[in-house]
Amino acid sequence: MLARIRERINLKRHKATQRAWENAVRLASERAPDQLRVLSGYARQQKTQLERIIHLLDSKLMLPLIAADAIRKPMYCDWAYRPEIWRGPLALHGLAGVDSQTMFGDETTVFHDCQTSELTLRQSRNTQQTALAPFGLRMDVFCFDGSFLSLAIDLPQEAAQGLKMTHVLRVSTIMEIEKPLEIFVRLNIRHGPNTEQIVREMPLKEGEMMVEFDLAYVKINERRLERMWLDLIFERPAMNQIVIRDLTLTRRPRAEL
Repeated sequence: MLARIRERINLKRHKATQRAWENAVRLASERAPDQLRVLSGYARQQKTQLERIIHLLDSKLMLPLIAADAIRKPMYCDWAYRPEIWRGPLALHGLAGVDSQTMFGDETTVFHDCQTSELTLRQSRNTQQTALAPFGLRMDVFCFDGSFLSLAIDLPQEAAQGLKMTHVLRVSTIMEIEKPLEIFVRLNIRHGPNTEQIVREMPLKEGEMMVEFDLAYVKINERRLERMWLDLIFERPAMNQIVIRDLTLTRRPRAEL
């Protein structure tokens, strides 16, 4: 009985709020601009809260209904990670006119060499069953007078813990690209005052794509490992739409001969 009463009260409140905003729309069309500043500020506050709740509800209600840490792991995998953009909702889920060195979330920084940026980033909810990640990243690149666009993704301290030259690191991704372009993946490993870099070209194909980094060919001081980060580099991305549905990193020991 109490639940039904609460439901009726909430319904009345919702209808009253809806009527109030309908009246506000009518007043906005009739009043002079200098009389609408308070209403404009209040409307923007409501818009921010509504966008947050819609984004949160979408993250709870839309597919895929799986855990954010569901990762396809190779045999003998001893570490796996999905960066935050693809793992959960960001506080700010969209940017436009993105300048170089702009952070998107706490882990990812955008770099590019163009003078006039017509780049937008948006975190979107994945609905395809093929993508295990709850979220994806959409990049719309329009006029772009530079030569490259890159996403520098900081990896947690756990990525460097226990890392040895006998390890193989794999970067797996699912992308949708409007028109073909060259994509490179660069792994950066800082050990003491030095930073080792390994670059691989991402093979473009439908479905999951991957590159691997065999650390046997890298000279690193295993006792002085400090941090690791990943660069996704897109060559000449002008007039293109790139949707990264998922991105994961896994680590496994190399098979001994």
